[in-house]
Amino acid sequence: MEIRELKIKAAQIRMDLLTIIHRAKTGHTGGSLSNTDILTALYYEIMNIDPAQPKLKNRDRFIASKGHSVESIWCILADKGFFPKEELETYSQFGTRLIGHPNNKVPGIEMNTGALGHGLPISVGMALAAKRDGLSYRVFCLMGDGEQAEGSNWEAAMSGAHYKLDNLIGIIDRNGLQISGTTEEVMGLEPLEDKWAAFGWNVVSIDGNDMESLVKTFREAPTVSGKPTLVIANTVKGKGVSFAENVPSWHHHVPSDEQLATAHAELKASIEQFRNEGLVH
Repeated sequence: MEIRELKIKAAQIRMDLLTIIHRAKTGHTGGSLSNTDILTALYYEIMNIDPAQPKLKNRDRFIASKGHSVESIWCILADKGFFPKEELETYSQFGTRLIGHPNNKVPGIEMNTGALGHGLPISVGMALAAKRDGLSYRVFCLMGDGEQAEGSNWEAAMSGAHYKLDNLIGIIDRNGLQISGTTEEVMGLEPLEDKWAAFGWNVVSIDGNDMESLVKTFREAPTVSGKPTLVIANTVKGKGVSFAENVPSWHHHVPSDEQLATAHAELKASIEQFRNEGLVH
């Protein structure tokens, strides 16, 4: 896909995720908006996956460690054809498969996640299994920045480096906000690049809402043989919706009817802008 097509797709996914959150009256809005560009790059351009064969042996694996920001994932999986798009209407309803965290009863979901700090250890195991089974798949693990306060991440970081898992790509959605404030107020993370590098990872820091940078970075990973890659994706929480951007309360705020209409109008305007860009890769 052209870069502008990926930008358009990300804006459409943002519209969809806002719709299902509004309908369900629940959801993690800000983080889903911030991670949409990352997920769009992975699912539409980078990962070797097939909706018709969701258990393909050599498929790339994606683990959403920050599983609370699941709405963008549900919308992408539906759009890709892993399940009928009509099922999105059941999000967070009684008896649905589409609950508030990834659920591996749904095709395309590798693991139930959401207890923060669990995704990277799982991903280390998957990447190690690929090495020992002689398979070429890569494992992508999306973490939150507030999640970096979990000690299990750092145990997994040591293991990933120790076993030279260059088929493992960790991604931090670095939007700087968590449920109770900024990450630096709650539990300071900086210097984050230096910490991960000290644990033996190749660290790349990029604009996580810039589609061209995301695609280029993920295509090149791993850039260092014998080292796992950590992508610090610097994003804006609430990205794409002017009144939600960088506002902590939108961590799990539900848009009103009026706010939904305004957000959709803004995203439609963005789509028109992207259509006129003509930017290709």
